Amino acid sequence: MRADLLGLALAWVSSASAAPPSAPVAPPPPPPVPVEEGIAAFRAVASVLQSPRCQNCHPAGNAPLQTDASVPHSMGITRDSPRVGLDCATCHREVGLGLPLVPPANPQWHLPPAVQVFEGRTPAELCAQLKDPAQTGGRDLAALQEHVAGDPLVLYGWDPGGGRSVPPLSHATFVARFRTWVEAGAPCPSP
Repeated sequence: MRADLLGLALAWVSSASAAPPSAPVAPPPPPPVPVEEGIAAFRAVASVLQSPRCQNCHPAGNAPLQTDASVPHSMGITRDSPRVGLDCATCHREVGLGLPLVPPANPQWHLPPAVQVFEGRTPAELCAQLKDPAQTGGRDLAALQEHVAGDPLVLYGWDPGGGRSVPPLSHATFVARFRTWVEAGAPCPSP
């Protein structure tokens, strides 16, 4: 009987130490977007950021720009104007007429911080800037994707009214190219 118990104990130990059945192996993640594709996507993104619709509100100087010629804002408006009581909404009302020479409307109209300059920047400089949270208001790449996809002021660029030009890509294409750039690891083009 003792031999039978010993045999059972050995069988139990043997089965307990056996390797568990293998769990199904998850397929490997899809390969990342190739760097070259990400750089090409960013060049398309940069073509939008360098258009008058974006550069006019992201100027290198202290004054916003106007028209497709990117001339300084009329009436002497600068970044300091809101601090002295002249908010952008004084002229850029909630609802606009969509006419030439009439201020475009948006209830949230404002200039971005001075570090968020697009005017005069190369694609490589714009790329580095977008990856630097100190220059994006603390936004990481995921937050920037949300910003370019749905911010009302960004969307205005594709529906500016008044005969104003629009960026060189559709908004949907711009957002898709931005996403491709991010999925490729946000590579920057050479200077």
